[in-house]
Amino acid sequence: MIPPEDVADIERRLGAGVLEAAPVSGGCINEAFCLRLRGGGRAFVKFSTRAPAGAFVAETAGLEWLRAGGGVNVPDVLAVSERWLVLEWIEPGSPAGGSHEALGRGLAEMHAAGARRFGADGPPGVPAASWLAGLPLDNRPTETWAEFYAERRLRPMLRLCRDSGGLPDRLVSGVEEVICRMPEVAGPEEPPARLHGDLWRGNVVWDDRCRPWLVDPAAYGGNREVDLAMMRLFGGFPKSTFDAYEEAHPLAPGWEQRVALHQIFPLLVHVALFGASYLASLERALKSTPS
Repeated sequence: MIPPEDVADIERRLGAGVLEAAPVSGGCINEAFCLRLRGGGRAFVKFSTRAPAGAFVAETAGLEWLRAGGGVNVPDVLAVSERWLVLEWIEPGSPAGGSHEALGRGLAEMHAAGARRFGADGPPGVPAASWLAGLPLDNRPTETWAEFYAERRLRPMLRLCRDSGGLPDRLVSGVEEVICRMPEVAGPEEPPARLHGDLWRGNVVWDDRCRPWLVDPAAYGGNREVDLAMMRLFGGFPKSTFDAYEEAHPLAPGWEQRVALHQIFPLLVHVALFGASYLASLERALKSTPS
């Protein structure tokens, strides 16, 4: 339930009364509700009394930055506070026809919109700190992708997993080796792309017109191979999505060998959140990283 004082705050900021807040599926870190508004219309709200300070504001910035890049639909932010985020309602549907190909082409366009730097894009874009499933992310910019991925993604998450006792020594050593070798294995340098940052199948929503929408970003400027590697990590996207992307915005040579490299970070995140069940996948990714 959303407390009455929060409902009143939402009504004030929306300028519309709330007739009902019905729970909906999709909430993991946060609770999720469909708001039925007085006078017609609906909205989606994420609510949490335990959200890190600034988390919903950072997510708002990421959503607005991705939407400005075009390519794929991103819901409008209707209102935000430290405890909740209200978005436009997306009427649920499913993909059909060329929907998956449209997603691939749309991602290519969004990535190509670019970012000013690797990391935070600056006002009104991505902030210097954000959160992924409640875990802090350091978005302070760097000059190269190799440095950003090593020092802003791998090293902090490795430290979190190691300090909690969640990683065996051999995997700690394996990640440390990748960090040291990032300038050699990062691939050809490209301008920073406009990344979603947590692009698994659950963060792509299909509407009743078979269109894809991106939700729950951990957005920043980075290598576009990150989003595509995340899409491959847990499946749910057909080959036609990646073929359409490649046709619209071909990847740099050797990208296939770098998929595992860019899966190391999300696997560390899953170790931090869910424990030992992801250690075998992390070990396989480390062994598959370019030598």
